[in-house]
Amino acid sequence: MREAIADVLPENYEARIGERFNLIEQSPLTYIQIFHRPERRLVTVLELLSPSNKNGPDRSVYLAKRNSLLRQDVHLFELDLLFGGKRLPLSGDLPSGDYYALVSRSDRRPQCEVYAWSVRQPLPKLPIPLRASDPDVIVDLAAIFATAYERGRYARSIDYSRLPALSVDEETAKSIWQEAQGGPKG
Repeated sequence: MREAIADVLPENYEARIGERFNLIEQSPLTYIQIFHRPERRLVTVLELLSPSNKNGPDRSVYLAKRNSLLRQDVHLFELDLLFGGKRLPLSGDLPSGDYYALVSRSDRRPQCEVYAWSVRQPLPKLPIPLRASDPDVIVDLAAIFATAYERGRYARSIDYSRLPALSVDEETAKSIWQEAQGGPKG
């Protein structure tokens, strides 16, 4: 994702990987930072929620970091691609969906843009905010996942002849699997 963002950023921006460590599992949690050059001012932080910071032992640590970012002059982009579980706290109700992207622009708080889609919909194109004087850049999640799938050679290691193990009811899982196989929809 960092590479896809870097490819569409204007010349006076850079995207970097940041890390913090999960003390319980002793594993790194990564995020993407977008800086404006030449002063290298932090403009946007992109977080991909992990099972640990969404529902696990790092949730309170993540929420504290989130609250700290929300008090700064920094945009926050949060991507929740985990089916189910605890959702991020918001002042209002979330729209219906299985997956979410939250875009909190520093100049529009406490409002937050919420993008929701279901497991049956294609991955969307989403805006990444930059400085107010610069337009958003758009990232195509479907293209990012297609590239990761191809480069990771997952077609060699995933058995598509079997029903996938999903955290959905059996009817939905069968329907999704049939659609992926080119079979009847619904």
